[in-house]
Amino acid sequence: MSFPKRSKSFAYPVLVADIGGTNARFALVDNADAPTRMCGKTATAGHSDISSAVREVVLTSQDPKPRTAIIAVAGPVTGDRIPLTNAAWVIEPLKMIADLGLDEVIVLNDFEAQALALPGYRGEDIEQAGSGAVRGESAKFVLGPGTGLGAAAMIYASDTWIPVPGEGGHVELGPVTPEDIALWPHIERVGGRLGAEQILSGSGLPRLARGVASFMNTERRFETAASITMAAEDNDPVAVKTLQVFARGLGRVAGDFALTVLARGGVYLTGGVTPRITRFLTDGGFREAFEAKAPHEALMAKIPTFIVRHPDPALEGLASFARTPDAFAVDMQGRQWTTNPA
Repeated sequence: MSFPKRSKSFAYPVLVADIGGTNARFALVDNADAPTRMCGKTATAGHSDISSAVREVVLTSQDPKPRTAIIAVAGPVTGDRIPLTNAAWVIEPLKMIADLGLDEVIVLNDFEAQALALPGYRGEDIEQAGSGAVRGESAKFVLGPGTGLGAAAMIYASDTWIPVPGEGGHVELGPVTPEDIALWPHIERVGGRLGAEQILSGSGLPRLARGVASFMNTERRFETAASITMAAEDNDPVAVKTLQVFARGLGRVAGDFALTVLARGGVYLTGGVTPRITRFLTDGGFREAFEAKAPHEALMAKIPTFIVRHPDPALEGLASFARTPDAFAVDMQGRQWTTNPA
């Protein structure tokens, strides 16, 4: 049996980048003891490729140029050309090395980066929702309703943190409460099923709202997730009910993952939707659904849940990896490119 090789030290400065469909965010880690130095963000549509964006946002001073780049992208990393799902860029690590004079490029999954941030959260980085307490050196889980529903685990074993990305956002989501059972037939299926991401995401929220409006026998239509959260602020009944159902569903899925990896280190909520629905995550419905896992209610009550308040969690995760690579067991196979393969 073989295991992933432990990481070596990186050549500094290290450029860390979180590449999304709309924006690319960049920061620098100057050495193993340095704090994360934010460089800024830029619209992906405003540049032909990542090298152009790096030149504009990062290489604007006389500071030493980065020697290593660690990049997070949405989706799997396969081959030397990595197309972005929702943008025109294709990440080509060997081209980046040539364009920017780098020694090494590493490309990871975006929620793998989110998981890498979990052990380092402190103070105002997170806000607890509900009961429970973190048990040290125990598994953690991150769940992020954004455009889709991202998910990843962080496992602790053999004195090492091991990020485990996956496609957990596509698990099934069925009805539990009497209200759910009455509501579920009104929600549009996708591919003959109702996966979690199909309603517990920014793209899924309008689908859920249409189902709620039909269930409430009212004419109300929302085209975007933002229009739903804004209407809920004005106490629109369909929007409020939609976000109540959303929070309960998110609590149920978060609880399922907590049980799956026994996440005594906590479950952490990130993503673009989360900060816009705080009152629905802290009014009790989310936590009640999270804990309703008979026969394990007592266990679930001890596992804490948190809203992540850090403004750039993926960048911070990559920066933690850049500073202390040997604290993490990250599989580099097929995701590391260098000028010196030996």
